[in-house]
Amino acid sequence: MRQTSIIPNKIYQLADLITEVIRWKFLGKTIAFTNGCFDILHEGHIASLSQAAAEADMLVVGINSDASTKRLKGDTRPVNNERSRSLLLASLLMVDAVVVFEEDTPLNIINALQPDVLVKGGDYTVDQIVGAKEVQALGGRVVINPIVEGFSTTGLIDKINRL
Repeated sequence: MRQTSIIPNKIYQLADLITEVIRWKFLGKTIAFTNGCFDILHEGHIASLSQAAAEADMLVVGINSDASTKRLKGDTRPVNNERSRSLLLASLLMVDAVVVFEEDTPLNIINALQPDVLVKGGDYTVDQIVGAKEVQALGGRVVINPIVEGFSTTGLIDKINRL
């Protein structure tokens, strides 16, 4: 089934997403949350998102806004604007909802959604993950997925620039 018309409907404003998450929880669904810039989607992102989706019934992905990405990554980023990045993520089967945030961290979204599982990819420790203590205080879990070596947006940009 190709229901491509639902793709834009998976991109939410926070207030609408809060309502949707409440509905999902009422239906007994568990919620996983992960976040990132997802500037140039690559195999490492797909692996991380797939692993995050396996942790709960529904996967919510928070993405840094253009301004937030620029503050975190520098003046040459993002390569793709937040609308494009949101649309790409929403088109993935494993992603149930996408929300853009303006802040440098997703703490406000995590506090608002109160996910059952907070998932981060990389070589973090739990105490380094924004929102970890808040999720754990509510009885939730924090999962750290290993990164896929050899795949990074910065590495892709460097490779393109060398061509």
